[in-house]
Amino acid sequence: MRVAEIYKSIQGEGFLTGEPSIFVRASGCNLRCWFCDTPHASWNPEGEDLSVAEILGRIELLNVDHVVLTGGEPMLFSEMIPLCQGIRDSGRHITIETAGTLYLPLDCDLMSISPKLAGSAPDPVEHRRWHRRHEQTREQFSVVNRLIDEFPYQIKFVIDQVGDCEDVLAYLKRLPKIDRERVFVMPQGTDQSQLESIGTWLRPWAEAKGLKLCERKQIEWFGFARGT
Repeated sequence: MRVAEIYKSIQGEGFLTGEPSIFVRASGCNLRCWFCDTPHASWNPEGEDLSVAEILGRIELLNVDHVVLTGGEPMLFSEMIPLCQGIRDSGRHITIETAGTLYLPLDCDLMSISPKLAGSAPDPVEHRRWHRRHEQTREQFSVVNRLIDEFPYQIKFVIDQVGDCEDVLAYLKRLPKIDRERVFVMPQGTDQSQLESIGTWLRPWAEAKGLKLCERKQIEWFGFARGT
């Protein structure tokens, strides 16, 4: 399994914000969002090929109770199945961060699903092939339906423009079983001022719709930096 990085930090998003966590970032993604903030795991995948045993060994050395398996798209890798089993055997909490386009029969305490909205697609001229592939695969309602049936979950939508909010409502209408108490809307951006600017209008909208605002606290705490 190709891994871009393994590091210890603090969870900055969602229900477990503030929780010390180990992040294992799988390198590789089946989508290409224009705003991707981890291009070293998607557009330009980096890292080293590690066995499940090697990954588990590095997790053990960092000695933290919560593990976040992220990417890229970690659900691309079948090695996730024994990796999750090994993390479970060590008594640690497992969060998986996924776009919700792929399914694996694995063990998980929190499935953090970030469906990609219409505005996420890459430029259709500059990245024609990826634009087509992204649009064809970004919505997999049957997969998301299965994930929310089988795992404790949270849903995180990235919001860049006001129009994205209507896409969120349309998405939730397609999957009415999603509990709105588990839905976050998160400002797009890697700069604190940008996040706050979007947050000024996104917060009241979210509250009016019974959704939660997801602040990217890691940007506030550490700035936009790898390994945080």
